[in-house]
Amino acid sequence: MLKLSLAISFLKHWSKAKTRHGVHSPFVYRLLDEVIYDFRAKTVYQEIEQLRNDLEQDKRWISNAESAAVSHVTKKVPIPAKLIQLLYRLVADLKPGISIVLGDSFGITTAYLSKAAPEARLVSIMGNSESLSIAEEALHKLNIHNVELLSANVEDLLPKLLDGIPELDFILIDGNHSRDSIMNYFKSCLPKMSEHSMMVFEDIYRSREMKSAWEEIKSNSEVSVTIDLFWIGLVFVRRAQRKEDFKIRF
Repeated sequence: MLKLSLAISFLKHWSKAKTRHGVHSPFVYRLLDEVIYDFRAKTVYQEIEQLRNDLEQDKRWISNAESAAVSHVTKKVPIPAKLIQLLYRLVADLKPGISIVLGDSFGITTAYLSKAAPEARLVSIMGNSESLSIAEEALHKLNIHNVELLSANVEDLLPKLLDGIPELDFILIDGNHSRDSIMNYFKSCLPKMSEHSMMVFEDIYRSREMKSAWEEIKSNSEVSVTIDLFWIGLVFVRRAQRKEDFKIRF
C-alpha cells in the first residue's frame, strides 16, 4: 500500500515539477544547473560505493529495532547512489563549516558528506551503538577523521549539541519519520540557520505524517525558499529573497 501511495505521489509531483528551464530564480537556477543536475562521475563515488558493497556482504549481527545482519539492514534501507551523490554535491558547493546528520545507519551518508567538505566539522548522530561501531570502521577504511560519531536518542542529545554551536551550515534530517519528531528537529535547528545555510529532509513523501510535516515546514514564516525534489526537500532562510516553493524533477 505504501509503495502504491508513493508511486501516485511521484506521478503527481512529476506532472507539476519543473526543470531548470522553468525556474526564474537566479539562486535556484544556478543550484540546479551547476549542482543538482551535475551527473558527471567522480572518483569518490566509486570509493564509497565499494564500502556499501562491503556492508551488503557483512554478516555481523546487530541489535537494532528488529535485530538483523548488517547486510540485511544495508539492503533493506538502501540510500540510492543518485540521491546520496546529490547530497555530496550540495555540501561540496555549500562548503559548510559545521554540519550535522540526524540519522545514518552505517556511515555511508556521513562518508559522502565528509568527503564533500573534509575541512568541516561534521557531527553524525546514530541511535544504535553497534551501528556506530561499524560506522567507525567504515570511516577509518576511508581515512576520514573530521567526523564526530555519537550514539544517542536524538531528542535528548540535539538540544545539548545545539547549545554549543553558534551557527549551523548544513543539516540533514533522516531517521525518525514521525511528524512530531521531524517538526521538533526542524524547530530546534531553524534558529541556528544563516542566510547561507541549508536544511535537508529525506523521505518527504514517505507517509502522511511526513507530507504533513513538509507542508508545515514550507509554510513557516522564516523559510524563504524550498526545493522539493520528491526524494528530499531543501530548505533555505535567505531572508532577502521572496518566499518561493519549487517542485523540481530529479
